[in-house]
Amino acid sequence: MFWRMVRGALFRQRGKMLMVAFTIALGSSLATAMLNVMFDVGDKVNQELKTYGANINVMPRGASLLDDLYGVNEGAGVQDKYLYEAELGNIKTIFWAFNIVDFTPYLSTRVALDTERAAGTSETGPVRLVGTWFNHRLDLPTGETVNTGIKPLKNWWDVEGVWISDNDDGIMVGRELAGRYGISSGDTVTLKIVDGTTDKKLTLGVKGIFHAGGDEDQYIYAPLALVQELSSMQGLVSRVEVSALATPDNELSRRAAQDPASLSPKDRETWYCTAYVSAICYQIDEVLTDSVSKPIRQVAESEGAILEKTQLLMLLITVLSLAGSALGISNLVTADVMERSAEIGLLKAVGAWDGPVSRLVLTEVLITGIVGGVAGYFTGLGFARIIGETVFSSAITVKPVVIPLVAVLVFLVTMAGSIPSIRLLLSLRPAEVLHGR
Repeated sequence: MFWRMVRGALFRQRGKMLMVAFTIALGSSLATAMLNVMFDVGDKVNQELKTYGANINVMPRGASLLDDLYGVNEGAGVQDKYLYEAELGNIKTIFWAFNIVDFTPYLSTRVALDTERAAGTSETGPVRLVGTWFNHRLDLPTGETVNTGIKPLKNWWDVEGVWISDNDDGIMVGRELAGRYGISSGDTVTLKIVDGTTDKKLTLGVKGIFHAGGDEDQYIYAPLALVQELSSMQGLVSRVEVSALATPDNELSRRAAQDPASLSPKDRETWYCTAYVSAICYQIDEVLTDSVSKPIRQVAESEGAILEKTQLLMLLITVLSLAGSALGISNLVTADVMERSAEIGLLKAVGAWDGPVSRLVLTEVLITGIVGGVAGYFTGLGFARIIGETVFSSAITVKPVVIPLVAVLVFLVTMAGSIPSIRLLLSLRPAEVLHGR
């Protein structure tokens, strides 16, 4: 009898029940889309931010100590320390190897610059020449190969001319330096080491003029092997920039960054096996001899702040959409109870208790909520796909954990929206209702 009454009520009130189902579907679809995006947005946002450069700087231990204590950087008149180029492939063998998006080494030296236009005139003052990988094919100790270098790491650079390759006998000149000395793409320049240890000279063609928007605009970039030969530092690099996908810092990662040895075994395992930028730095130091890896704090903290704000925005949209659904359900179900007040009053008059009558109304609403929730879930997957393709140019991964979350949220919203109608139902008096009052 109970289920016959439920079925009959659903069919008689199908217009209002369809509106309730639509309201629930709208809320659950937005919740499904936002939750899927929220759980997947970390990798998406990090991947987007990786296009704006490195977030880890790797330096030799001695050079890092001088920088920390005295602010002394490479090439500042002290005996520089170096890393070994042959070990750089080890970076892609750490626990979080797949989180390493790109990396590139640098070797800097000072050169005097002669251009064709300035032939017969005195040389320019010291100019920084930076050797690096541009798009380097690297063989890893695991037997795999990767392509990495400054071209994918700094792909926002505005280049007039062309990017050079690692096998070129050419250079790229920063826009500020090129403007100062009248250098254009296609010119030929002569570089001479000015450190007093060698008189090597090299004449090279300018393949491109680049604009980076920073100090790099005053530098000259050349293939790493060429600068190593010019400065007699074969196999050595000054530092390495690494771009890695990292989890935003929390209290554990900050304690670990100060002193990993202070962590308990359990905390250390959690930290080591989570992609915190400090954990990635620690693991890089384990595979490179006498190295010190440091997060580039402006980048790392910006990533964390952007990610947290994006996730908070998704959560707020989810909460507001569900709150709107609850209000809509409340109005619709309350209106339904008022229209059926005579029927409910009659049920009470023939002996029905408040409990069974309330269960009848709640069952109707819950069945409608299940239908609306299922429809909303699959619609939400479509919304998530549209968001992924539009904002991140890639599909949003469907998270199975969202299914029980949406189910619980639909249940809670349906129950919350039914509370005013149940209160109205409990307040109905059979004698008053049946007399039309």
